Amino acid sequence: MRSMKQAVLGFTMLMAAAVATPVFAADYTHSTPGAGGYDVVAYFTDGKAMRGSGYHVADHHGVTYAFASEEHKKLFVANPTKYLPAYGGYCAYGASVAKKFVADPEVWKIVDGTLYLNLDKGIQVKWEKDVPGNIKKADKNWTAIKDKAPGDL
Repeated sequence: MRSMKQAVLGFTMLMAAAVATPVFAADYTHSTPGAGGYDVVAYFTDGKAMRGSGYHVADHHGVTYAFASEEHKKLFVANPTKYLPAYGGYCAYGASVAKKFVADPEVWKIVDGTLYLNLDKGIQVKWEKDVPGNIKKADKNWTAIKDKAPGDL
């Protein structure tokens, strides 16, 4: 009887571990290119939006970033937070109005060492009317919206 209880307990623990493992493992089943596949380091080093290459990629918190060169990849890996766009790469103006708009990587600005992307040039014009104020609003809103799906906002 005792060995039967041990077998059931062992089986239960094994099943619990199998079910829990996917929760803790990174999910690489979907294509999640950060910054729309643009090289986030290039904004800082080259001063321009530049598409990354599938030959130079690095993963950060489940998001795959592509780089134009191995050098850019190494810079990113050494200090990812220096290069990551604000608000998870969503539109900076959108975050200021508590929304998550998919940003255009060609519409960007670096402010005080942080990369900000915008939905399009028209939205960027609105955002640039009060960059400090919009950043302040976006920073405040981001804490409430960062874990919500864009369609739920």
